[in-house]
Amino acid sequence: MATSPKKTAFQFEKQMQRLNHLVSQMEQGDLPLEDSLKYFEEGISIIRQCQKVLQDAEQKVKVLTS
Repeated sequence: MATSPKKTAFQFEKQMQRLNHLVSQMEQGDLPLEDSLKYFEEGISIIRQCQKVLQDAEQKVKVLTS
């Protein structure tokens, strides 16, 4: 079953908010190394998920405009 565009957009926005939070926490510089590594790993995972969503959207636009 395909995910609706609204749900995908909401999930994307939620993931971006989480990523911004992780970056803010890491930029403060007061996290223990272990937590910093966990935040970094989570951030990389979020970035990959968001890139996939953007690539899928780009492909849909190409199909619709061709």
